[in-house]
Parts: sequence; structure tokens; C-alpha cells
Amino acid sequence: MSNTLHIVGGGMAGSEAAWQAANAGLDVVIHEMRPKVETFAHHTGKLAEMVCSNSFRSDDHEQNAVGLLHWEMRQANSIIMAAADQHRLPAGGALAVDREPFSAQITDTLRGLDNVTIVEEEVDHLPGEGNWLFTTGPLTSPTLGEAIAHETGADRLAFFDAIAPIVYADTIDMDVVWAQSRYDKGETEDERKAYLNCPMTKDQYEAFIDALLAADKTEFHEGETATYFDGCLPIEVMAERGRETLRHGPMKPVGLTNAHKPDEKAYAVVQLRRDNALGTLFNMVGFQTKMKYGAQTEVFRMIPGLENASFARLGGIHRNTFMNSPTLLDGEMRLRTRPNIRFAGQVTGVEGYVESAAMGLLAARYAIAELTGATLPPVPATTAMGALVTHISGGAEAKTFQPMNVNFGLFPPVDLKGGRKNRPARYKAYTDRAKADWQAWLSAFDTEPA
Repeated sequence: MSNTLHIVGGGMAGSEAAWQAANAGLDVVIHEMRPKVETFAHHTGKLAEMVCSNSFRSDDHEQNAVGLLHWEMRQANSIIMAAADQHRLPAGGALAVDREPFSAQITDTLRGLDNVTIVEEEVDHLPGEGNWLFTTGPLTSPTLGEAIAHETGADRLAFFDAIAPIVYADTIDMDVVWAQSRYDKGETEDERKAYLNCPMTKDQYEAFIDALLAADKTEFHEGETATYFDGCLPIEVMAERGRETLRHGPMKPVGLTNAHKPDEKAYAVVQLRRDNALGTLFNMVGFQTKMKYGAQTEVFRMIPGLENASFARLGGIHRNTFMNSPTLLDGEMRLRTRPNIRFAGQVTGVEGYVESAAMGLLAARYAIAELTGATLPPVPATTAMGALVTHISGGAEAKTFQPMNVNFGLFPPVDLKGGRKNRPARYKAYTDRAKADWQAWLSAFDTEPA
């Protein structure tokens, strides 16, 4: 059997998979259609380009499931986590990344490996021979999507992702805006001041909501149903659910004190998070939108402190394709009808940068074991990795399957001796158990990285 692994798609999952396989001694060919074939969301031809937020979310590996996933990936020599740590930006308790050098480092690292070849081409079918891993992500090309649908005998499922705008820092009015992380969270001064805060009075908030609801929106193509991933709802969709929804969501004013007017309590607050190491760009936290470009400029300049804002990137919305994985993939992420093909990343129904990369890591390790004759036991469902792969390979209800971020609800219940414990104790028990089980699984993987 050939020891070449073909990986289709050079996003988070594909890049991580290529790194894992190459370090185990396999020959790897990455098939990436960019920049020859462009997408709505991508702006470069680099690998692991961050197209939406620049945040990997919480880095708390004791109390948060995604932080635990960060920890597990670091233990497994993850290239994605190493680059994220290298290009980390202040973000309170979150892991935010300077997106351009992050992507450049991963691209340069993989291009520099003798056993990795990058081919700029679109793969539009499911090959009958060879060892293949498809990590084409939410922007799977229409032609390949049709091939997958034809093979699986099912209509493609899809939802919509929205992208938030990015603002030039030197156009933000710092006489109105102040720097502070919510509840002053963070161990350093940079972390405690990782966010810029734009305060609103009640009248300003009401006027903003009116403008948001009245603004021109992007229309969907005929036959498309506007189903959104709940973790990435456009702000106008949230506003349509109730005028106070945003004030209790991304615009909540809690845990913040206006440095310019400490005695005045804001009715609502828009937060901006640094988007690059230079501090010249800030993204609007939770402000994914499907408003048309002209409307965005008008509406967002109603926000105090952003009256003269210039935008490095405006928001947008794109179709996000995923498979009904519980009916199609086995426990090692192989397509049941074609076991020479694996799938990983967002196309399998996990949501988020880290979750996608994690499934790429896991799929690669399954492929490494198969191609080298190594023995690889099932990943414990008690780990973050195991919880995710169990969810997509049969743990979820196929009829209602939807993309999912990692969360403790996917884990088997933990047995807390001594009766009911509080939430911090329960989450700590989940993460302690996961860490022990993940380390034991890694030690059983008998193909060591080079």
C-alpha cells in the first residue's frame, strides 16, 4: 500500500493533518484550489487562512471545553496551536491570533518539508484509489459538493456563516472609547486592556436598533433557506428576535467601567478586539452581519467612537456546507462506502477553527496508523477529541444533525464522589479525566513524530 496521503483543502484541518502525517514519515500531497479558484471569504492563497474571527476562544483548559481541546492539541504536537501561541494577541482569557503571520508561518513550515508537496488545483471528484483525506471546509466547491452528494445519496446540508467587520485603529475616537477587558480579566496589563469599548446610552441604542432593522440586507438565492449556526448569528437576525437581544448578547454592558466617565453606566457597549500584533486593526466582536456594504458603513458609524471609522474589511455572509456525518462516516472518519477516503474539519459538522483543526489531527493519526500498520485504539469519548469524533460518527441524532462546537454536553457524565458539586468542580473533574485519558491514548500511539 502506498504511504502517500492526499489531502484536499489547505485550511485549518488540512494543514494540521499534513503536519501530523509528514512528521510521522508519510509523503503528503496537499491539493488546494486557492488562489487559482477563489472563494468569497478568502483573501490569499496561504494555508490555514483565518477568514472569520481571529479568536480561538477560551484558553482555559480547566474550566472550558475548547480550552481543553487547545491543551489536547498542544500535547499532540499541533502545528496550529504552536503557530497560534507564537502569534498570540492580548484577548483577556481568550486565545486571539495575529492572522497574517499565523497563516504565513504555517504555509512556510509545510512548504519547507521535503515530504510535503502543495498542488494548486481543484479536486472535483472522489477518487477510487489511493489514500485521501478531504478537509475542504465550509466553502467546499459546488462541483465537489455535488460529487459528495451523489456518492452519499443525500442532499447536501448547509447553513450560513457571517463575517464581522474590521476597523482601522487610527480612525477610532479614543476620547470616547476606552480599553478594558470585561471584569478586568487577564494576568497582565495588556490582557486586562485587550478590548476597546464603545458605550451607548439608551437613546443611542434604540436608534441603532432601528437603523439595523431597516438597513438593506443581502438576499439569498432562490431556493436557499436562511438557516444560521447559532454561534455565528448576524447581529440583525439577533435584533429581529427582540430589541433587547443584543444588549444581553454581544453588546452587554456588564463588567465594564467607562474610563472617561466612571460614574455613568452604559446602557450597551460595542467591543472591539485587536486583530493584529501592531494594534492597527480591530475587529467588531460579535458583529457578524449580512447588511449590504453601504448600509454597514452608515449603521456602524452610529456607534459612539466610530463616527469617523474606516473599515479594512466589511462584514459578509457565505454558505457553509457540511455532511450528515453520523450516517456517512465510521469511527475512524472513513466514508463508509469508500473506506480509502476520510473526511475532517467543518465539512463533517464540527464548528470552529480549533474543532476543525482537531479533527484534521485525529483523521491524520488514523491514516498514519492504517498506512504504517500501527495499532491505534479508539479515542476515549471522555476527551475533547473523543467527544467530537463520537458526535460526528454516530453519537448525534442523524435526523437533527447540526454543526457543533465542542462543549461538556458532548462528554459522558462525570462521577463526582460526595454528591452534587458546583459547576467549577464539575468542569475541573471533566478536564482532569480528559487529560489523563488523552495522555494515555497518545502513549498508545506507536508511530512517533520524527
